[in-house]
Amino acid sequence: MILNAFREEDGALPLVEVARRAGLHLTTALRLLGTLESHGFVQRLAVGGYRLGPTLLLLGDRFRRSLRLEDHVMPALERLRAESRESATFFVREGDHRRCVFRLDSPQLVRDHAHVGEVQPLGIGAHGRSLIALDAPAGQRPRLPIVTRGERLREIAAIAAPVLDAAGGVAGSVGISVPLYRFDAAAEALCVPLVMREAVAITRALGGDPAAILN
Repeated sequence: MILNAFREEDGALPLVEVARRAGLHLTTALRLLGTLESHGFVQRLAVGGYRLGPTLLLLGDRFRRSLRLEDHVMPALERLRAESRESATFFVREGDHRRCVFRLDSPQLVRDHAHVGEVQPLGIGAHGRSLIALDAPAGQRPRLPIVTRGERLREIAAIAAPVLDAAGGVAGSVGISVPLYRFDAAAEALCVPLVMREAVAITRALGGDPAAILN
C-alpha cells in the first residue's frame, strides 16, 4: 500500500501524505517506511519526505530479463483454441514483415494452415494490421481487435489484437483464424471478446498497460 501511494507525477512525499494515501496510522506508516528504506525500496531525503528507491529499478530490470514470452502466450493460445475451437496464433514484427512464433491448430478437420516460423507481410490480414495499429496517431487508430474477412487468404477470416510490453512497445499480436464459411455473426460475437481478453491478459503479464489497447 505504501509503494502504491507514490505516483509518477509526485516529488518527495511527506510522511503525512504517504500515510493518508496508504490508509495507515502515522506510526505504522513510519515503521514500515523505515523497513522499506533499509532495503532500498524507498529513500528518505535530507530535506524531508520520501521517494521510491533504487531497489525497485533493480527488481524491474530483473523481472524483464527473466520474462519468457512463451510462458504467457502459450496458455493464452490454449484458452483461445479450447473456447473457440479455431486456430490460435501469435505473431511478432520483424521489420516490414511479421513472423509466426507460436501456433495451435484448430481441432476441426477444416482449418487454415500456417507454420511456426512462417513469414508474412505487414499491413494485410488481421495480424498484419494489428502489429501496426498503434503506429497511427491516437485519433486515427483502428478499433481493436482487428477483424478481416478474406483479406490475405480469400477463404479465411481472422481476429487479432496487439500485445504490449512494459515499455509500451508492441510485443506481438495474438488472434484467431477461422474458415470464412464458419465465421458467421455468432462466431464473431464469440471470438472478438476472447481475443481482446487474451491480449489484455498477456499485456498485463508482460507489465504493459491494457488501457492502451482497450479503445
